Amino acid sequence: MATNEQVSILGFAGSLRKDSYNRALLRATLELVPDSTSLEVFGLDGIPPFNEDLLSSPPEKVKEFKRKIKAADAILIVTPEYNYSIPGVLKNAIDWASRPYGDNAFEGKPVAVMSASTGMLGGARAQYHLRQSFVFLEMHPVNKPEVFVTFAPQKFDDKGRLLDEKTKQLIGELLRNLVAWTKRLRTA
Repeated sequence: MATNEQVSILGFAGSLRKDSYNRALLRATLELVPDSTSLEVFGLDGIPPFNEDLLSSPPEKVKEFKRKIKAADAILIVTPEYNYSIPGVLKNAIDWASRPYGDNAFEGKPVAVMSASTGMLGGARAQYHLRQSFVFLEMHPVNKPEVFVTFAPQKFDDKGRLLDEKTKQLIGELLRNLVAWTKRLRTA
């Protein structure tokens, strides 16, 4: 964990697709991190399907993921929406990191969520399903601003760079709120 003034954030996207708008959104966030804040991006690629038989000796990628979550002051999750919910790869990673019972890496962590979609809801339903999981995970979500990137193909260039200034402003505000929330929880 960082010092009382510094905040370290671990970010990950719930998509494995190289050209995913959600992965591009997470990359764009790296340029908008507030002062005295660090953002490390973790790829969920290589986390195998959750298997409770392996909890006593989890795969190395899972151990690395849990270590990074525990070391971070806060979490940033960027999720696509699949079938009105979160993608399986994200749910799988959450299951690994929150088990076995009594070893939930997410417990007590402040968290912010963003999503991007080609449609007009911008991943809103996935975000709300993910927020339901935060209750059991005992995480502390930032509520505003809600960052739903609608019609994503119009907001990124062909190299995956975020062009939309309003979206950049919302991301900056979300990150500032996550940092402030993290510091507030530290002193609580």
